[in-house]
Amino acid sequence: MTEHHDLRHDFPEHVERIHQLKIENAHFRVLFDRYHELDREVRRMEDDVEPTSDEVLEEKKRERVRLKDELYGMLRA
Repeated sequence: MTEHHDLRHDFPEHVERIHQLKIENAHFRVLFDRYHELDREVRRMEDDVEPTSDEVLEEKKRERVRLKDELYGMLRA
């Protein structure tokens, strides 16, 4: 079983801010949804539900980190 990287789990101190931004900021909401979609893809790949190459998996993980960094920056702004 792979580790979940849900933003609410990773940033519990920002749960209210996450909710607020999802409602008020369309760009944040799009990034948030893409992040969680990508996280589900990565978990399925890691669990061999959707087998893939190591290169594809690593690129998806890098994209997930980029999105998380951008979302975290918006949370702290």
